[in-house]
Amino acid sequence: MSTHEPIGGRLFTKPFALLLVLVAVALVLMAQRFMGGLGAVANINDGYPWGIWVTVDVVVGTAFGCGGFAMALLVYILNKGEYHPLMRPALLAGLFGYTLGGMAVIVDLGRWWQVYNIFLPWHAQPNSVMFEVALCVAAYIVVLWIEFSPAFFEKFQAEGLKKTVKGFMFLVIALGVLLPTMHQSSLGTMLVILGHQLSPLWQTPLLPLLFLISALGMGYAIVVFEAVLASLAFKRPLETDILARLSGVMYGVILAYLALRFGDLILRGALGVMFQGGAKGIMFAIENLLFVAAALVLASPTARRTPRNLFLGALAMLLAGTVYRIDGYLVGYETGGGWTYFPSVPELLVTLGIFALEVVLYLIFVKKLPVLHRLHKA
Repeated sequence: MSTHEPIGGRLFTKPFALLLVLVAVALVLMAQRFMGGLGAVANINDGYPWGIWVTVDVVVGTAFGCGGFAMALLVYILNKGEYHPLMRPALLAGLFGYTLGGMAVIVDLGRWWQVYNIFLPWHAQPNSVMFEVALCVAAYIVVLWIEFSPAFFEKFQAEGLKKTVKGFMFLVIALGVLLPTMHQSSLGTMLVILGHQLSPLWQTPLLPLLFLISALGMGYAIVVFEAVLASLAFKRPLETDILARLSGVMYGVILAYLALRFGDLILRGALGVMFQGGAKGIMFAIENLLFVAAALVLASPTARRTPRNLFLGALAMLLAGTVYRIDGYLVGYETGGGWTYFPSVPELLVTLGIFALEVVLYLIFVKKLPVLHRLHKA
């Protein structure tokens, strides 16, 4: 018998209908973008070719999707089987984060109909970090669907298929750890290439490592965040013990990140740049105050046992990682030549619609598929 179960319940509710409206608005705007080109809905330009569709939907969205990666590292590589009950919900978060991030890339590509060329070996540019990110993300989306496939097999009682997939799952899990390690660090490498165009507050050779560590922290945070919200929304008992221990792991990751981040800034003599005024200094302060806030909330083992602190610590970590990525890709970037960028309303609505779609799919999956851990009746 599966240790997971669909929670059931009514699917169409008022919040669900509101989310569908947001998705519909985004679909209309995306149709306008595909018919009229990027300029019809987006403010991106030659100076800022990457707007929020890349920065938020892809760079931030895939970090939100690192729950499966972070938990696989803990459960299968570090052999911490006690966290296994959290694996399937974590995989679901990764499934949506990466699949919708991949969809956002298609929306952002100028000549989207040529995207298949990425997969043709004779067009490959193996020295390109962007090529590596594209291939790794595409491959990881496939890996995530295979890792999550037992939920479908259990739903439709396809025991034979489940047994077949289980036979080579060890290889899939290994890829599920390797691929995010490669592309999450490479998202930092892409900023290293910007050189002097990126403010010293963010430009450092440690960017690949900082991106990878912060992605791990966001992966653990999304698992805790999702578990607390699911407990409240579906009136399920909160798995406080296991979430408290996982938050302890997240706390260690945050401390490691802050030690590297500020050690690097001090050694490079770049910390003083934050006091030169302007938006960069303000955003740098907000970003790091959020990291520190997450660490302070989760510092005490006793504090980590309260649902309020679990939620606030995870939320602060998710916001900190989000602002760090927006700062690196947009705020700290100076392209020169008088170019400026601020997202248009349609860009914002498309991003909002993609996040709404993620929530809609989450509700459908947890209500119809065995995703959440089975409750033991007294």
